[in-house]
Amino acid sequence: MALSQPAPPDQPPSRPVPRVVSRALVWPAAAVGLGALLIHNSLAGSADPTPPAPPAAVAPPAAVASAKPQPNAPTRAARKGLSRSKPKRIVIPQIAVNAPFTRLSVGASGQLNAPPAKNPNLVGWYKDGASPGERGTSIVVGHVDTKTGPAVFVLLRTLRPGSKVDITRADGSVADFTVDSVETFSKASFPDARVYGNARTPQLRLITCGGNYNRRVHDYESNVVVFAHLDSIRRS
Repeated sequence: MALSQPAPPDQPPSRPVPRVVSRALVWPAAAVGLGALLIHNSLAGSADPTPPAPPAAVAPPAAVASAKPQPNAPTRAARKGLSRSKPKRIVIPQIAVNAPFTRLSVGASGQLNAPPAKNPNLVGWYKDGASPGERGTSIVVGHVDTKTGPAVFVLLRTLRPGSKVDITRADGSVADFTVDSVETFSKASFPDARVYGNARTPQLRLITCGGNYNRRVHDYESNVVVFAHLDSIRRS
């Protein structure tokens, strides 16, 4: 898949699309990167043919929110990262998200399974990638809506650089992330390496559907991606 965006600063631009993530996971042979698994398949089919609009009180955001320098550098411990531990709960105060996690894996079809649509307040973590706070790129996905109405990430696109994302882990630590940028990508030209490339520092990607809704295929044409880095660590 052709890339429309350069690799992030913490990834050498000359490196090929990574085939291995944390703990030496080998990609399924039929996949063309995790982007092909997740973005084109996993969140499709659960949306209502007439998806709900975001609350009227929320102003439509720009398609791309560029990264801005953060006033405080990550702590030394944050740069080093945490040991592996599964995530338990995600809190994003700015958009009133407070939700538990479910673990996601790649199914027999070669596609990443989506979070169960029957629970709109649930996010999924790709369990074979880095855990949130661990060195590498941690992938967290959630529905923007389901057949019953708005879901957990309906307002994800309204986040801005500097927004906070807190993830409580099973080991009792809380990984505090700071948003670097919020961007919308067409599913037809999704930058797999930029979004999913295995990073040298603890990184987080929050992903949901976005853009126009195609009623013919019952799916959104784009995806919203939040890029964030581990800023600090504390105890719950």
